Amino acid sequence: MNNPSNEAAPTAEITEEFRVSGMTCGHCVASVTEEISELESVTGVEVALNAGDVSVVTVRSSATVDAESIRAAVTEAGYELVTS
Repeated sequence: MNNPSNEAAPTAEITEEFRVSGMTCGHCVASVTEEISELESVTGVEVALNAGDVSVVTVRSSATVDAESIRAAVTEAGYELVTS
């Protein structure tokens, strides 16, 4: 089948959730968002801040992002990825 507009077929987006401890404010959210956003394939980051407890970070990407890369980005921002 021809695609007369020459547009590329949409690619599937991957959404993964990670738990991060230590964030308490908007600055924390901005720091984590910035570090994760710099990773290859990441197309979006959303943080559900739970100040003083474990926050949920949702990462959207065009390809699977290695969990160790996420851990390194979170650590660089000054926080801890919770694995259990």
